[in-house]
Amino acid sequence: MVKTYEPYNEEQTLLLRLKSGDYQAFTQLYQRYSLRLLGRIIRLVKSEETAEEILQTLFLKVWERRDQIDADKSLKPFLFTIAQNLVYDHFRRMALDERFRNEFIKQYAEDYQHIEEELTFKQTQENVMNAIKALPPQCQKVFILFKIEGKSYAEICETLNISKSTVNNHLTKANSLLKSNLPLYQYRLLATFVFLWCQL
Repeated sequence: MVKTYEPYNEEQTLLLRLKSGDYQAFTQLYQRYSLRLLGRIIRLVKSEETAEEILQTLFLKVWERRDQIDADKSLKPFLFTIAQNLVYDHFRRMALDERFRNEFIKQYAEDYQHIEEELTFKQTQENVMNAIKALPPQCQKVFILFKIEGKSYAEICETLNISKSTVNNHLTKANSLLKSNLPLYQYRLLATFVFLWCQL
């Protein structure tokens, strides 16, 4: 004997009417089961709004599948089976969305890091460039020839027609000015900007 809050034959009558397309019977069944189903779904999904959406989907499926209903059986197991499947689908979509969101965030973070690193490099390049340009003219030439072009003291002396001591003085002055005008990490990157000399 099926335990319901009203005689089984009354529900059976409603189910037979539902199967024949009687919307009033559908409405009565909705009123009979919706609150119990809603409460159960809310406990599962922890959201009243989501639970209401699932409930509406559930009864839409009941109406669409009314010809599959067995009027000789209680509607309750049929409804709770659909509810369980819909809740499962909801969590599966959430899991997929979470994976997609995490992948998106990861990709965005990687892209952002790449952009940030590129901007930092360009900023460092610009700062180094400006610091070299700010050197006194002769001091700048000696620095470029020695530090960037890799010329020896003798080669610089011959190129600029100056003594080795003068070369040394210009390099000492250039290093002192660059250290003063650049953060330490940028000063240490001077050797990596060999290509800058041609832009001076």
